[in-house]
Amino acid sequence: MPASLSRKREPDRLFWPIVLFALLVLVVVVIIALPASLVGRFVPPPLHAEGFTGSLWHGSAARVSIDSRPVGALEWRLHPLALLSSSVVADLHWVKASTVIDGSVALDHQGFVAHGVHGGGPIEDLRDLGMAPGWHGNTTLDIREIKGSFNAISSAAGSIDVSGLSSSSVAAGADLGSYRVDLAPDASNPGSISATIEDTGGPLEARGEIHYTPASHLGLLTGTVRERPEASQALRNELTNLTQLKPRDGAGRIPIDIEFEFAM
Repeated sequence: MPASLSRKREPDRLFWPIVLFALLVLVVVVIIALPASLVGRFVPPPLHAEGFTGSLWHGSAARVSIDSRPVGALEWRLHPLALLSSSVVADLHWVKASTVIDGSVALDHQGFVAHGVHGGGPIEDLRDLGMAPGWHGNTTLDIREIKGSFNAISSAAGSIDVSGLSSSSVAAGADLGSYRVDLAPDASNPGSISATIEDTGGPLEARGEIHYTPASHLGLLTGTVRERPEASQALRNELTNLTQLKPRDGAGRIPIDIEFEFAM
């Protein structure tokens, strides 16, 4: 090959990588320069955000709501390279009162997938998200993955620990102990979430299963409970009332079957 032709092809091979790199730098510069308030123009209808600070790349919204229900404040940091694949990937930092949760999320036109969701806080902070009033305790989340549309969660895998649980409507607000919930997709019912629940100490020995359908906001808890020696008299009285509906089994456990509604 003539030396002149070889020298001509060498710049050709370098041209497109340089152009792509320059375009990528331009995209990053634009994202950094644009204000965070532009996010408000692209969030889907159930969401609303205001009180923006920072940039489109690294910004925050002081007030976020879903269907007019306040859900706290949100900080994000975008991954610019993901924009080349027509998706949005970001690290998120969510705060609602004393609850703090971190994780990463990927968004496209079909919905979202979140990974590495961890953190927690008081149960009381979740009342605007569907938690019934009167319940108290602390939660710790370690969720490997959550998938869903912008209207509902379709699957979740990971664990939730609840400690110091109590309710003003149960046993006069007596301590109900601590529990661990292990979440997994419901293979027998696509679009639903299943979980196992077991106590991790306290006045109640409890084991059960939860099946929740986000589309209908309805769930079913089935399992058994039995008091431990440290149970208060008020809690023992509550369990005695339960036996009027379903008697104890041979091991002294009381079957429970509770349907609930929770808007996630």
